[in-house]
Amino acid sequence: MTLNLCIPTPNRIGWDSEVKEIILSTNSGQIGVLPNHAPIATAVDIGILRIRLNDQWLTMALMGGFARIGNNEITILVNDAEKGSDIDPQEA
Repeated sequence: MTLNLCIPTPNRIGWDSEVKEIILSTNSGQIGVLPNHAPIATAVDIGILRIRLNDQWLTMALMGGFARIGNNEITILVNDAEKGSDIDPQEA
């Protein structure tokens, strides 16, 4: 079973595909989300989003926003999102 994860930003769609699990930084701490998670809405902190695709974990830097979770769909509206593999350490 999978979750549909969509991460829109004001300028683009940062992510839009199915995932197995996420770990999200919220204003009250980190939460893990698996399929059939209880519906919630929460504020998202500036921090790291961990995404599990099969046996591989990916990271994204999120710049704060809001998340809605329900019916195996996750929408995370953020000011900006950047995949960990796309971040240039020299520029950061």
